[in-house]
Amino acid sequence: MVTGVKRTVLVTDAGRGSAIAFIRSLGARGWRVIAADSTSRSAGFRSRYAAESFVYPAPARSPRAFVDALDALLRRRHVDLIVPVTDECIHPLSHARERFEGRTRLAIPSAWALATVTDKGATVDLANRLGVPVPATRIVTSPAEALCAATELHYPVVVKPAVSCRYLPEADRLERGHVSYARGPAELERLVHALEGRAVLLQEYVNGLGVGVECLARDGHVLLAFQHRRLAEIPPTGGASAWRESVPLDPDLDRYARLLIGALDWTGLIMVEFKLGARPALLEINGRVWGSLPLASLAGVDFPGELAELLCPDGVAAVPAGGAYRVGVRAYNLELMLSWIAQVLIGRQRDRDLPRPGRARALRGLLGLLDPSQKSDLSGGHDFAPRLGEVERIARKCFRKLAHPRPHGRSA
Repeated sequence: MVTGVKRTVLVTDAGRGSAIAFIRSLGARGWRVIAADSTSRSAGFRSRYAAESFVYPAPARSPRAFVDALDALLRRRHVDLIVPVTDECIHPLSHARERFEGRTRLAIPSAWALATVTDKGATVDLANRLGVPVPATRIVTSPAEALCAATELHYPVVVKPAVSCRYLPEADRLERGHVSYARGPAELERLVHALEGRAVLLQEYVNGLGVGVECLARDGHVLLAFQHRRLAEIPPTGGASAWRESVPLDPDLDRYARLLIGALDWTGLIMVEFKLGARPALLEINGRVWGSLPLASLAGVDFPGELAELLCPDGVAAVPAGGAYRVGVRAYNLELMLSWIAQVLIGRQRDRDLPRPGRARALRGLLGLLDPSQKSDLSGGHDFAPRLGEVERIARKCFRKLAHPRPHGRSA
């Protein structure tokens, strides 16, 4: 690498808090950052650390057009590293990785490792082989099989597509799946039937605390590790992290995570998610940039910067073999947090058979928004413009909902 020439990185999905954490970290380290997104209103475009912006076709509409746009950009200029943040960007780029070979570095794990964590059945098989505890699981392909399996799991049953995200290049589309809950046979039959013959993973519902062990690894060896616990999730019965807190590494969870990462021979960022009930249980392995990554940055673990140095070393910096961090740091995704508070305080309870947080907890969360010790994912000191962009986006979304309310009878 030529001394004095800035390394260039392109970060997709620039409006997300996790992407903005990348933009800030790498910009502060001296990289030239291209903030990229499918909308010109992306909050990440406003960051003082974004040297330029790039708008690409929405991969959810045409993955092929998205890949072609990045390919065309690389024909015009040199980019050392591309960091795809979401599944919609990761899977088309993984499929097309040969097109980018020798031209740039993609922050994507090996095709085999990515396929294993995307296939929930393969993840469960791997965990079972390694002795990592998982919820009781069955894989079914029809409503009849599902109804039979549910008698062994007991209701409520968690319903997941066996493959969470699948890229269909011939059809130029992505097929996504979402987690649902069946409270009885009729609901289970409806959910499985809606998946149109795809393999479906059924799991026992585990009530407990959601925990994530976040790591940076090289060839299956963990270089950095961090742990958080979830204080609020969307939906409130379990889902994406809206509010979370840094906690010390749990020795057992750390050991389980290292076993899985080692078996995957993983290089890059990865989060291993557990539910702490009567005993720990693996929920999934998240092979993309996780949404709660800004919390790690606020707690003192610079995953973005260390990943970039690992993949594109400049001959000076070295990835550390460990790293302490501050515990008790709390951070929230503003949009998800507002949604969680609204759903708990005023939303209708659709999943009545599943545990939900009480209104007192939601009120504490509301007060937490006014607590200066608790940070928004986009907190960035003097880099304030992305927060304004986030507020504007939330306001536009609320306005659209008010202007076009849902039909009567549907709950928020």
